[in-house]
Amino acid sequence: MMIAPKIKFDAVDKLPSQARDEIAALLQARYGDDKPGLPPYWNDTLAGILAHRSVRGYLPAPLPQGALELIVAAAQSAATSSNLQAWSVVAVEDKDRKLRLAALAGNQKHVEQTPLLLVFLADLSRLDRIAQDHGLHAEAHEYLESLLVAVIDAALAAQNAVVAAESLGLGSVYIGAIRNKPVEVAAELGLPPNVLAVFGLCLGYPDEAAASGVKPRLPQSLVLHKERYNSESPAQALEAYDQEIRKFQKAQGMAEIAWTQQALDRVKSAGSLKGRDRLSEALHKLGFGLR
Repeated sequence: MMIAPKIKFDAVDKLPSQARDEIAALLQARYGDDKPGLPPYWNDTLAGILAHRSVRGYLPAPLPQGALELIVAAAQSAATSSNLQAWSVVAVEDKDRKLRLAALAGNQKHVEQTPLLLVFLADLSRLDRIAQDHGLHAEAHEYLESLLVAVIDAALAAQNAVVAAESLGLGSVYIGAIRNKPVEVAAELGLPPNVLAVFGLCLGYPDEAAASGVKPRLPQSLVLHKERYNSESPAQALEAYDQEIRKFQKAQGMAEIAWTQQALDRVKSAGSLKGRDRLSEALHKLGFGLR
């Protein structure tokens, strides 16, 4: 019987000072000055996860043979609700198809440039076919819960794929704008009814000349709730985070704008959804029931 390898980790207080400094630097990059203290344990997996960054510039080199299948194996190792495995993925390498998908997703240049675009799908069609083959109607698919399960399955799988790809030296960035025109994307990819393209994922070797840093995240005081949800939003914590985002933007040569302002710009009107305000209508066209 094959035994899964044990996860190795080190006690941080036993590590040399240089290693502890590197851990502190990763936490500093992720949180800024509002970072948590050093953790009790550490390993290379944690280092890779905390060092995640979005990559929007890629070298033209293709992925090695077999890398796609390995990454999909990692994706399929993610948790899946009731083992329904209600997701699929389309791997796109064709230059013209990437160009058309880029146009549907807001003309993002990295969608054209990436050697490999993975489009993750909430896929109820496979279960539909199985039901039909057994003379049944998949009534549960008429309800929103089934779509929600499929979307969650796709997201869990994709994040496993990202962790695996980054462990191989690849970079990635999610493309949520693949939902801007879901009906047109479905036609481009030949999707059957009851399948939704949830997001794209660019994968490739990062072009370090176009590299971006690790973007700071909200302090844990705003996202970590213990026992019960705390509805209070400390203004001081938000102000500090706005300053961290501005520092990051300045270092990256980006326009400086507070995170709170960015967030408000995205939620203040339906227009900021860039077509995704009509997603419910599109889902009906794609065959989904939303009861």
